[in-house]
Amino acid sequence: MANVVQDHISKPASENAVNVVAPLTFIVPQAEKPALYHTAYTGGAPDFRFAVEEHEVLVADLRPHADAFTLDKEGFAFRTAPTDVADLYDDNAVETAYYDEIRSLLTREYGASHVAVFDATRRSDSGNGASNKDGNRGPASRIHVDYTAKSGPQRARDVLGAEEFDRLLKSGARIVQVNVWRPIRGPVQRSPLALADATSVEAADMIATDQVFPDRVGEIYHLSHNKDQRWYYVPEMTRDEALLIKGWDSLEDGRAQFTPHSAFPLPTQTDDTPARESIEVRTFVVIE
Repeated sequence: MANVVQDHISKPASENAVNVVAPLTFIVPQAEKPALYHTAYTGGAPDFRFAVEEHEVLVADLRPHADAFTLDKEGFAFRTAPTDVADLYDDNAVETAYYDEIRSLLTREYGASHVAVFDATRRSDSGNGASNKDGNRGPASRIHVDYTAKSGPQRARDVLGAEEFDRLLKSGARIVQVNVWRPIRGPVQRSPLALADATSVEAADMIATDQVFPDRVGEIYHLSHNKDQRWYYVPEMTRDEALLIKGWDSLEDGRAQFTPHSAFPLPTQTDDTPARESIEVRTFVVIE
């Protein structure tokens, strides 16, 4: 295990900031392309064809700087966005009323002409994970980006349809993949989300990794450690708050395109700390 402590953050720290030093899990760079063979492929445990390592890093309190962070610069944004959906474990309510809320939120955020919602995932570190249609899921504990320069446009083509995707790009429209992450119950006191400031991440730090399923091969980025990376989290995040996280952007003009993120353990959490329960909704935002 490697241990490197960062000693700087991108914005001045508030006297009341709840900064922490905590372990984050990074991929170890290797000569061959890393791959993850999922349980549906192996028929048993997943097969990881890469190594990881932990580094102790400074994860700074986002709250004092929340108004200054944007999806196009740092790659993420923090919003107060209450939901009227009482039960976020209700699939029907999520896929109707909650999806409508997400569309409204991102339409306001981007001035979007269309928001396509294509997935929702619940996660919990309770031990059993959180219930989803395709099984229970725990927090994602390796630093990653959900899409890459290759898989982002391919997923957009799949979701929007090949003809519409091509039409949008030819017309000069912009397509942005955005995840909306929210606690199901709050405040979050265990396994919160750490986010990398995209301006501090070098392209070489992001390692394209195959995700192998029985019928297809996807691709995500894992992140290798760099002492210059800057990390943030939201302490005690509540159900009325949401993180917007960019996963891919069709514009390649210097703005943030990818946002590495991961769950991480707080120094204060114990086995008796209430489990983190969250829901993330994946979308493509179309700006014409």
